Amino acid sequence: MHEKLFDVIAAADLVFWPIALDTKYKDVENMPENFIDITLFNGAIRNSENEYMAKLLRAKSKTLVAYGSCSYMGGIPGLANFSTREDIFHRVYETSESVINPGKIQPLTEIEVKEGKLNLPEFYNDVRSLAQVVDVDYFIPGCPPQTERLLEVFAAIVSGAELPPKGSVIGADSKAQCDECIRKKTENKKIRKFYRPWEINDDGVTCFMEQGVLCMGPATRGGCGHRCIKGNAPCRGCYGPPPGATDPGAKMMSAIASVIDEKEPEEIDKIIEDIADPAGFFYRFSLPVSLIRRRLL
Repeated sequence: MHEKLFDVIAAADLVFWPIALDTKYKDVENMPENFIDITLFNGAIRNSENEYMAKLLRAKSKTLVAYGSCSYMGGIPGLANFSTREDIFHRVYETSESVINPGKIQPLTEIEVKEGKLNLPEFYNDVRSLAQVVDVDYFIPGCPPQTERLLEVFAAIVSGAELPPKGSVIGADSKAQCDECIRKKTENKKIRKFYRPWEINDDGVTCFMEQGVLCMGPATRGGCGHRCIKGNAPCRGCYGPPPGATDPGAKMMSAIASVIDEKEPEEIDKIIEDIADPAGFFYRFSLPVSLIRRRLL
């Protein structure tokens, strides 16, 4: 919670907030269409319940905002698109080290018991972003979004200020994180080996990439307040691609290709092999909305 929440409450009525208010789904279902002025939708679309709430809140809201990386791009849950539903269920319910399930029982969407019929949401094969399911007015990136930028958005809405065009990313900057980075860079950035963050003695000043540590700054929109960088950690990419870039993974691969100090293909391959889980790193927050979208199995 943030103390500025009280300013929001003073300016607007909160009608649906599952983590803090005892509002039921039926209360939202009974609201007239466009009853809610603005909805901040948090989370990716993983199952049928998520999809139902996305469509319900779209119908009840004048303005629908994809709030946070998961809603905006699919987020870390979207990495599940590298697997199938069957693979996930097999691992979680059958082979996980903490599971004892000799009957190999997996969740069903419907089952009859003596008390009646029980239902669970359908677990979809694909994780999707909010905009892949319903029409979205605005996007606020971040994992989590920067509090100060969110308050700027609220202030603009409450004051009646003119909002940017529909479909805009708001609460973020128009430059890449790398362009605004507080760490020092040189013009002659060349890399012959990649390291994990714990494998180097970070000086706390020099660009992570120049030290051989992968940083998503070149492929990530700024506006987060450099939270990871100030914590001496490389950018993770949670604010999504900067303007003009449609795929953060492709953008990052291009950035890496431009700084590898080697021309021989065999040596380049050896350098690239230092990158642990490249697909998971490049698409940590954005796989469902990327050009590849999922792994073909």
